[in-house]
Amino acid sequence: MQKRFITHSLLLGAFFALLMALPLGQLFAQGSTTAALAGTVLDEKGEGLPGATIIAIHEPTGSRYGASTRADGRYNIVNMRVGGPYKVTVTFIGYKEAVQTGIVLTLAQELRQNFKLEVNQSQLEEVKVVASRSSIINSGRTGAATTVGNSQITTLPTLNRSLGDFARLDPRANGLSFAGRNSLYNNVTVDGAYFNNAFALSSTIGGQAGASPISVDAIDQFQVLVAPYDVRQGMATGANINVVTKSGTNDWTGSGYYFGTDQGLVGNKIGDVTNQFGNFARG
Repeated sequence: MQKRFITHSLLLGAFFALLMALPLGQLFAQGSTTAALAGTVLDEKGEGLPGATIIAIHEPTGSRYGASTRADGRYNIVNMRVGGPYKVTVTFIGYKEAVQTGIVLTLAQELRQNFKLEVNQSQLEEVKVVASRSSIINSGRTGAATTVGNSQITTLPTLNRSLGDFARLDPRANGLSFAGRNSLYNNVTVDGAYFNNAFALSSTIGGQAGASPISVDAIDQFQVLVAPYDVRQGMATGANINVVTKSGTNDWTGSGYYFGTDQGLVGNKIGDVTNQFGNFARG
C-alpha cells in the first residue's frame, strides 16, 4: 500500500512539474480563428458512401483542404480559412462528380454540407446536390454569438472606423459594453493574440488615443460571444471579441477613405437663437 501511494505521488508530481514548465500563455484558450466543414456523402440509395474524396478550394487564394468519408459516409474538414467563396468537389469511382460553389464560412462555424452522388452511366444526367443548414440550436453552437462578416464591414457606415461601430450589431452591445458589463472586462483577440489594454485604461489597445488596435480594412470577420460554453473562449467576464484578419488574394487590391464635412452638416439655430459661424473652406 505504501509503495502504491509513493508511485501515485510521483506521477502527480511529474504532472504538475510539466504544467509549470509550460509557458503561461499556453495554459489559456486563445480563441477560434478558423472554420470547419462537415456532412455526409450518400449514394443513390441514400446510404452512406465510405471512401469518397472531398476537396474544398478557397477560390480567392487557391488554398486546398481535403478529407475522405468514413464507413458511415460522414466527413469533417477542420482548420479552414474563414470567408470564401469555396468550391467543394466530391468524387468516387463509379459515381458522377458532385460540385458545390459559393460556400462562405464564418468564424468558428461548422457548416453542414451533404452530398448525394449518382451512378455514372453512359448517358449523362443532372447531378443533384443535397444540402442542409444547421438549426440555431445544435451541438456546433456553444452560446449566443454575433458574427460580423466581411460584406457587412465593407458596406455598413462607420463613424470611427473601429470595432465598436460594428459590435453594435450585437443586440446586447452599448459601444463595447455588453449585457451591462464594463468594457474593461472584455477579452479582445486578433488572430488568436490578445489585444487587451494591460493597464486597464481602455477596453482595447489605443483606446484612449481614439485609435483602433487594427484597421477595419484588414479585418475579414469578427465574432462577439457573451458567456460562451466553449473551452477555446475565456479570459473575460464581459464579452469575447474574436477577430481574424484577411490573408490576401492572388489579385492586387486596395482601399481608401476620407472624412469630410460642410455647411449642411452644421446646425446654427436653436429656437429663435441663431449662431453665426464662418464659411467652410473648400479644397
